Formats: sequence, C-alpha cells, structure tokens
Amino acid sequence: MRPATIGKELVVRTANRVGLFADIAKLLSTQGINILATAVFVVGEEAELHLVVDAHHYALESLREAEFPTEERDVVLVELPNRPGFLRRVTEALARQGLDIRYLYASAAEDTSHTLVVFSCTHNGKAVLLLRER
Repeated sequence: MRPATIGKELVVRTANRVGLFADIAKLLSTQGINILATAVFVVGEEAELHLVVDAHHYALESLREAEFPTEERDVVLVELPNRPGFLRRVTEALARQGLDIRYLYASAAEDTSHTLVVFSCTHNGKAVLLLRER
C-alpha cells in the first residue's frame, strides 16, 4: 500500500450535455491517459468533473487544447485496505485534528484488496503527515 501523498486533480467545469463525460474519456484514452478516479456532479445546467489521472500534465494540456475549461487542484491520495472501518478511521483521525473534509470520493471493486481515496480538506499537507504516521 502506498503512503498518503499530495496529488493533482483536474476539475472541468462546463455546460452539461449528454455525452460530455464520454467525450472527455475518449479524448484522454486515445492519448493513452488512464483515469484513476473520477467524480461527476451536475448542478443546474453546469457539470463539474473531477479527474485523477496517471499523466496529469498531458491530460491538462489535452483538455485545454480541446477547449474544456480545466483547473488543477491539490488533493490527498491515500490507498486503504478494502475492508470495513478503514475509511472511518481516516475520517475520525482528520476530525480529531480539526481538519474539515471539503469533498471525498473513492471506489473499489469487491474483489480488490485496496481502494484509492481522493479528498480535499482544510489543510491537505497536514492530512498527509497525519496519515503517514498511522
């Protein structure tokens, strides 16, 4: 299991439409860029796509060249065992230190041993140090 790190997340905010995510996934995959984690939200007419990829500099350049408004953000990336209670331990540890989670997303298939958790909180650097101590 890899230790907690600060990673990069790409956030695309644009008008929502049918096929938007399909177009972005196609753009990245044709360039050999793998999407490691994603979260998609739609509020009203606007879509917000959060992407953690294996080559964020290339992905950022590709998205911008395709005229998708994209920003880069720091997030915490942590691998956890895919078993009950591990996400609870992390979130309780953050709360004890007064670190407020702004957003979090994660996913794992049932037959995998680990899950990738992506989150942002009030002090990402402090969160990484805290999680590395555990």
